[in-house]
Amino acid sequence: MKTLHDQISDVIEQEPVAVFMKGTPQMIMCGNSLRALQALHAAGAPITAVDILPDPRIRLELSAISGWPTIPQVFVKGELIGGADITEELSASGELQSKLDAALGAERDQSVKVVELEL
Repeated sequence: MKTLHDQISDVIEQEPVAVFMKGTPQMIMCGNSLRALQALHAAGAPITAVDILPDPRIRLELSAISGWPTIPQVFVKGELIGGADITEELSASGELQSKLDAALGAERDQSVKVVELEL
């Protein structure tokens, strides 16, 4: 089994858009996580979500990797975009759409999936 560090790193590096959030897109447990998801949906992003709530080690390891203390954390092609406020601001200005177009192409799947980490 891969370490928690490796599992989190794999999601960040391999998924086009990764959102580490409280809850899942089907069961959102935090207003900021909801705001980040709404901004990503509006920009047409495919979303891979990871729920950080099952174990406090997920959040600790994620913050150690990203250097970002708060949740949610949004990554596009391995690059930390930020949390809810930054994601919303980028969406409102059109920069998020441009970033997604550049990273993933204008014709992209708008799927939503959830990855569960093995603890």
